[in-house]
Amino acid sequence: MMDEGGGAPAEQRVAVKTEIVVIGAGQAGLSSAYHLKRRGVTAGRGFVVLDQNPIPGGAWQHRWPSLTLSTVNRIHDLPGLSFAEAVPAAGDDVEAAVAVPRYFAEYESRFGLPVYRPVTVRVVCERGGRFRIETDRETFSARGLINATGTWETPYVPDYPGHELFRGRQLHTHDYRTAAEFAGQHVLIVGGGISAIQLLDEISKVARTSWATRTPPRWREGPFDQEAGRAAVRLVEERVRAGLPPNAVVSVTGLPVNERTEAMRARGVLERQPMFSEITETGVRWPDGRELAVDVILWCTGFRSSLDHLAPLLLREPSGGIAMGGRLATQVVKQPRVHLVGYGPSASTVGANRAGAAAASELMETLGIAPKISA
Repeated sequence: MMDEGGGAPAEQRVAVKTEIVVIGAGQAGLSSAYHLKRRGVTAGRGFVVLDQNPIPGGAWQHRWPSLTLSTVNRIHDLPGLSFAEAVPAAGDDVEAAVAVPRYFAEYESRFGLPVYRPVTVRVVCERGGRFRIETDRETFSARGLINATGTWETPYVPDYPGHELFRGRQLHTHDYRTAAEFAGQHVLIVGGGISAIQLLDEISKVARTSWATRTPPRWREGPFDQEAGRAAVRLVEERVRAGLPPNAVVSVTGLPVNERTEAMRARGVLERQPMFSEITETGVRWPDGRELAVDVILWCTGFRSSLDHLAPLLLREPSGGIAMGGRLATQVVKQPRVHLVGYGPSASTVGANRAGAAAASELMETLGIAPKISA
């Protein structure tokens, strides 16, 4: 059987050999690549980075235009090069989808990171003690793997009865571009995370909105300091070390109370309703029979880790999660030569930086690759 491009079948291709393959070139992938190179692993023969995106920037390049540097949660510096140094002229009104790709492009160039794009990894399996990484282009063979594919490509929409009956429009945060396209309509925003709040704010200024969440929102007064951050990470880390699926970060951190949310409250936008039980042709219905007619259902219900390509490695536990070990819970217990960065406690941008360093050093130790310079 020939592949889609008309070349040799994937199983007959000569694999490009390297020591370590990093899948993904977002914050977690670039951090991992930086620390591999910093520890003396040679770009190319020692490690490569595979990115399915056409340009640098990870998932940031796909974010909606109204997400600017002033509205984004926060952009944490990558190791070795600050955002301010790489993109000095970026003002608060610059789109995150423009500024962050510029930052990542400069970062890749500055440190000579071997990023190959666009390359889509289709499947990873184990062959003769090595990992075979089959893509839509080359096939790679590696002794170790750092997976940093994030979540953007796997938006999650819960399955509610009647989903297919709705005659209006349904979309996910993943597909959102601008509030203007909903002007004059009635939009139901579903979800209790930070993105839900941001989009609820924007859309409510041009359209009628309703808001539904599975549980009452947990509002957080005051700043989210380092101790609060560490406590949140600990809770998520406990779950993944036990092999349980990671919780959404907002379930641990809560929603920030700020000028924006106070203004939303004053406008009556934050009047939350519990989750409905089914979807109808014209809207939604609650268990007590109450109905709400809407034109649009916007699912701000989060994402799942993009790990389907790793399925042949059988990493999951019966609980559905992946048991993680190592210093920062990046090492897969069932397969120590696989590290997941950007998963569980390292899903935040600051967590991804620290996880990249831990994954690089621990994987090198597992593979017996001695660092050529001190870390």
